[in-house]
Amino acid sequence: MAHDIKAASQTVTSRPSYLRSLGAIVWKDLAAELRSRELLSSMLVFAMLVILIFNFALELNANERANVSAGVLWVTFAFAGTLGLNRSMAVEKDRGCLDGLLLAPVDRSAIYFGKMIANLAFMLMVEAIVLPIYSILYNVNLFQPVLLAIILLGSVGYVAVGTLLASMAVQARTRDVLLPILLFPVVLPILISAVKASGKILAAEAMNDIWPFINLLISYDMIFIAVAMIVFDFVVEE
Repeated sequence: MAHDIKAASQTVTSRPSYLRSLGAIVWKDLAAELRSRELLSSMLVFAMLVILIFNFALELNANERANVSAGVLWVTFAFAGTLGLNRSMAVEKDRGCLDGLLLAPVDRSAIYFGKMIANLAFMLMVEAIVLPIYSILYNVNLFQPVLLAIILLGSVGYVAVGTLLASMAVQARTRDVLLPILLFPVVLPILISAVKASGKILAAEAMNDIWPFINLLISYDMIFIAVAMIVFDFVVEE
């Protein structure tokens, strides 16, 4: 009996801690991307193309550009983010890494949060490059603390849902087409709230008009992260 208890305790203590497992998954994705640079380069090129197309297609004056900046900005982030989410999970599936992660003796929620944090890091890197270029082309000051906070909140919610749905879509043969079909209807509240809040900030409106959209973003982020953490285990089961 004592031997069984000792063996069980050794098994429990030999399991990696939750934070260590999460950190290992994040570091694995970041290190793999630093070696290949496939994901970031594709996201960045796509984002730049969208910005340039809108810049030359919309021959607007300064006031009109300020009015459409929020929409163009979030269209760029959404399309580039979808490309990154799809590519991130496709690489895991094609190389067999996803099956290895699911077989590892770690909590499935650690896998979800690890992938989510890594995807969020990629999206924030692209946004950090896009924002100054967008500011120069459109002559709009995007480096406002409240606007940057809204971009962060919108990105967190987008990646939280996108990581879950990308894990589901990667199992299908039509994953490249399936992910946008599943993702955009679900993240529509996040995108609408982010666009509205960003537009009001760029229009220099009062914070009393902006706070409701910020509260919506925070609420949606918390709800989507909680739901994704709960259902991730069932999504990845084949």
